Amino acid sequence: IGFQVPAPKRGEIVRQIGDALRAKLQQLGRLVSLEMGKILPEGIGEVQMWNPLGIVGVITAFNFPSAVLGWNACLALVCGNCVVWKGAPTTPLVTIALTKLIAEVLEKNELPGAIFTSLCGGAEIGQAIAKDTRIPLVSFTGSSKVGQIVQQTVSQRFGKCLLELSGNNAIIIMDDADIQLAVRSVLFAAVGTAGQRCTTCRRLLLHESIYKKVLDQLVESYKQVKIGDPLQKGILLGPLHTPESQKNFERGMELIKSQGGNILTGGSIIKSDGNFVQPTIVEVAPTVLAVKEELFAPVLYVMKFKTLEEAIEINNSVSQGLSSSIFTQKPQTIFKWLGPLGSDCGIVNVNIPTNGGREAGSDSWKQYMRRSTW
Repeated sequence: IGFQVPAPKRGEIVRQIGDALRAKLQQLGRLVSLEMGKILPEGIGEVQMWNPLGIVGVITAFNFPSAVLGWNACLALVCGNCVVWKGAPTTPLVTIALTKLIAEVLEKNELPGAIFTSLCGGAEIGQAIAKDTRIPLVSFTGSSKVGQIVQQTVSQRFGKCLLELSGNNAIIIMDDADIQLAVRSVLFAAVGTAGQRCTTCRRLLLHESIYKKVLDQLVESYKQVKIGDPLQKGILLGPLHTPESQKNFERGMELIKSQGGNILTGGSIIKSDGNFVQPTIVEVAPTVLAVKEELFAPVLYVMKFKTLEEAIEINNSVSQGLSSSIFTQKPQTIFKWLGPLGSDCGIVNVNIPTNGGREAGSDSWKQYMRRSTW
């Protein structure tokens, strides 16, 4: 029952509890001293201070080699920490360029370059950062498989971890939604960055009354997507990052077809220079096993629902809980979606794509600091 009470009301109750405790502060302090043995000033209260952790390790992925660093490094530096950054092994030029620019700013302000250090290389560098006891916090962005290894390694030495891992993100379109807005948003969320964002829309949940209408418009939009050199103007879909990514796409298509998926458009690689694939829409049941896993490619699984409760259940039915969004005009639907019985994702959007950043919260800076009490 407690979590269904609105947040302002919960806050007011906590404030009243605080008032009640403060009203009996001396008596409670004496009780603590009597039963625990603390001297009276200790029993009466404590004060907390925030201090830097020292060094923050940042391990970023290939898909956002600049942005993820910024989200982490800016907060870490503002909090008074030094940063050790390992960029993705397949984006070394970005790592070098950003490091040079940051070093120039530090030098201009007469600060030592060691405040921000970067390393290029493979998994062995990430392992070294995770094991190093001089680095109290490690922020890792990447796959769930590697993230689990990083967490276990850091936890063994009692360090802290910030993890942004796989995302199997869903968009729900209700029967009262602005369909044109929703279709444009889905196209951007599912096809942008060739489906290689952590927040890429991978599952589309359509109300049964608008299912065909939305799907017809979306399929037509997919057929008009321009594919090619990502440096050319007007191109919406560039290549996948590596040849292995293209092979994973092929394996994913074979798997979904074997599990009953109906490919409405796309579904094949494009034989040319580069790791190009067709943007793909697959009609499928929400219970199919392939839907439960993240395929890092422009593949959108489409399914229908009857009620909001069913849609929320489907949204929450996967183990990856990064981002989610709903398209609706009804305030009551929005409040339920945002509330304790709604989306279980860290990012919960309304009438916009499945975008957002983990480090955007007002309390995110606290992860990069430690509390001291006296």
